[in-house]
Amino acid sequence: MEQYQYLTFTARLKRISDSLLYGAKDLYKTLNLEIEPNWHLVFLLFKEKNTLTITEIAENIKISQPGVIKIVNKMKAKDYLKAETDKRDHRIQLLKLTTKAKKELPKLDKVWFAGEKTIKELLDNNTDIFDQLDKIENAIAESNYKDRTLIHLKNG
Repeated sequence: MEQYQYLTFTARLKRISDSLLYGAKDLYKTLNLEIEPNWHLVFLLFKEKNTLTITEIAENIKISQPGVIKIVNKMKAKDYLKAETDKRDHRIQLLKLTTKAKKELPKLDKVWFAGEKTIKELLDNNTDIFDQLDKIENAIAESNYKDRTLIHLKNG
């Protein structure tokens, strides 16, 4: 398969991502934590800022607003987030951590710190991959996979 390394790139990224994601889900289940792996970045944002909107979360963690809405709704259902209506603009929800979430944060921080150590260990403390990921994300933002591939098909 080595001769196909570029063709297997997305499959390998997906396999690694799935392994880490399902490993985190299994860890949370083992530790009796009722959170999901994609909530981590949302919690980190709330550690920096007391109140956030859907738009602010989406911009900071770079996922779509519908994706953020799904996460926020699940976090609200588990009583980790609460929403208030903005007095100036009733269309905007002002989100805050609940008392339950604030109480759980020290325990969650310990888990995430241990997880960070695991990632550092897996990467052998080499941060070069983050530069490469930045380059890939920036290149895709300029022109996506489909558009690039269509140009290559056209040009032969």
